[in-house]
Amino acid sequence: MDAYWKYQGEKERKLYAIIDAFQQNNGQFNVSDARYIQALKLFVNGVIGLEYTAHRGFAMIGRELPGTGARIAAQMQSIDELRHAQTQIHALSHYNRFFTGMAEFPHQFDRTWYLSIPKSFFEDAISAGPFEFIVAISFSFEYVLTNLVFMPWMSGAAYNGDLSTVSFGFSAQSDEARHMTLGIEVIKFLLEQDPANVPIVQGWIDKWFWRGYRLLTLVAAMMDYMLPKRVMSWHEAWEIYFEQNGGALFKDLARYGIRMPAHWEVTVEEKAHASHQLWSTFYQYRHAAGFPVWLPSAEEMDWLSVKYPDSFDRLYRPRYAHWARMAAEGRPFVNGTLPQLCQVCQWPMLFTEPGDPTQICHREEKYLGETFHCCSDGCRDIFRREPQKYVHAHLPVHQIYQGTQFHPDSDPSAPDFNPHVAALRYMGIEPGVDGGDFDTHADARHWTEWTGRPASLHGPAA
Repeated sequence: MDAYWKYQGEKERKLYAIIDAFQQNNGQFNVSDARYIQALKLFVNGVIGLEYTAHRGFAMIGRELPGTGARIAAQMQSIDELRHAQTQIHALSHYNRFFTGMAEFPHQFDRTWYLSIPKSFFEDAISAGPFEFIVAISFSFEYVLTNLVFMPWMSGAAYNGDLSTVSFGFSAQSDEARHMTLGIEVIKFLLEQDPANVPIVQGWIDKWFWRGYRLLTLVAAMMDYMLPKRVMSWHEAWEIYFEQNGGALFKDLARYGIRMPAHWEVTVEEKAHASHQLWSTFYQYRHAAGFPVWLPSAEEMDWLSVKYPDSFDRLYRPRYAHWARMAAEGRPFVNGTLPQLCQVCQWPMLFTEPGDPTQICHREEKYLGETFHCCSDGCRDIFRREPQKYVHAHLPVHQIYQGTQFHPDSDPSAPDFNPHVAALRYMGIEPGVDGGDFDTHADARHWTEWTGRPASLHGPAA
């Protein structure tokens, strides 16, 4: 414990010295482009809440585990996760002075539709048993998938001139070795105690690998579309950090009877499509996002063509070109419906069938006479294992239709009531300021015609 406090204190002094220097030198002027700030909005609204929930989870675990080593490791991880939330808030508070969409992150984390994906992930984990929680977070997420969050994101921050974010990212990442050790040692301990534990642990790994993979689709879109200066593509990152590094890990675990997670081969196929499918979805619903969404430029599409030679020009460039023509003609494409959500991962039905990227993947499952919808075989398998848990999922689209996603002072019977605008207000998004930041005058006009409210024209650099 003495070494822990000394080491963490040294890291804090270095981190806050860099943050202070960044603020004093107006570091926000040194980022590559203000579009980069939109990635920070996703981070502050989506990730900080996860760090805090992880802190709560490991505090509970520390009280549950009787062994001294595991108890101290869980306590240290709880303190680490709280520290991560605090340092991220402090580092990003500088940007909050100059950019909208960052100040209400606790409010938006609980209410915004696309943030229900990370929120549901950790609430699913924290409501599981103590051993499943450790497998979910310390192993499946920290050991198998966390490098896909911190390494590309923080390297991207460095490429785009954001030294403040780089500093807190690598300061947090240096704690991950301790977290990974807890996960892998608990996994090995469980597997060594009784052969009957092998299928139980394998089931948890299957579930939490898939849930974590679906969550990381946000990172895929950030890497390929939201960084003005890109480090690598999502395709490349998945090959390095999962296929190679993760593949080596599961080869090591094979002697315990553990195989690769179920549906891992689907992720290898989807690496050529996931980021494009999500960005296309964000573009269709840009009027409901808390950050501007834009069509990629010709130069950016050329980069995507190089990184995705087998998929981008064939499937996604024609779509973006068509939408660009529509915007130029004064009729930008907007999806005016609410999407069907997956009952498990809570993403809209945006992913495609394995082997056929032209068809939306849609799975149905019956439980107690009701029909539930899933975005993939992976999510359907998770639902089948614990339907009694997922039937209670809080799905934002369902809540809007049920009328619960509005402020108490909203009056749905009013003649000028607009449920979309009322739902955005409930989420903490102000159209034309936080979200609905349009990249063309036609977009702004379309918003005004559709909602009856004026729109501010900021453009992608707002």
